[in-house]
Amino acid sequence: MVMATTTSTAAHTSLASVTLEVADLEAARRFYSAFGVDAHIRLRASEAHSTGFLGFTLALTVSGPATVDGFVGAAVDAGATVLKPAAKSLWGYGGVVQAPDGTIWKIATSAKKDTGPATREIDEVVLLIGVEDVKATRQFYVGRGLSVAKSFGGKYTEFAPGRAGEVKLALYKRRALAKDLGVPVDGTGSHRIVLGGTADAFTDADGFAWEAAASPAPMPS
Repeated sequence: MVMATTTSTAAHTSLASVTLEVADLEAARRFYSAFGVDAHIRLRASEAHSTGFLGFTLALTVSGPATVDGFVGAAVDAGATVLKPAAKSLWGYGGVVQAPDGTIWKIATSAKKDTGPATREIDEVVLLIGVEDVKATRQFYVGRGLSVAKSFGGKYTEFAPGRAGEVKLALYKRRALAKDLGVPVDGTGSHRIVLGGTADAFTDADGFAWEAAASPAPMPS
């Protein structure tokens, strides 16, 4: 399939922050600090009901297998559950863990061998949301002013980040995403995540809620 790269003529907007809604705020703060991703997310206390697959994952791209192992180990030591042990694949090396609050994290590298020691550095963070219709949702977000960076037909879309270092937003088929993460596709209730953007509040067709957020901010200490 040919990859398409397009841009929008609408006013540019982007994903500026990611807020996870958690039942136990203090426990979540401790977990994400120990995991090492607290600079990339916000947390908010919420009793919103949800069951099963929340419909998204946060993916970390790092430099090599040893760094993948380091992040997976830190997550497990802090209370995460391993959904897929870190292992080699055709595309590189990676693993999947689930935080105590239910958020699923994928840690991966395209490198199959280490070229240096393990670090705690994160090269890229991508919020991958599972949707029923990638093409329709892509068009919806283009209409809201997001710029498409990569698009593989109806299978995958990645939007351009507003600034270097910000979390990237990407779309994937919900069923395919659940399969990739090793979890059943079924899930009900809240996604337990709020996306902050430089536009007015809205909710997309798959129930992902956006709110106005001027800029990204680290998790409160």
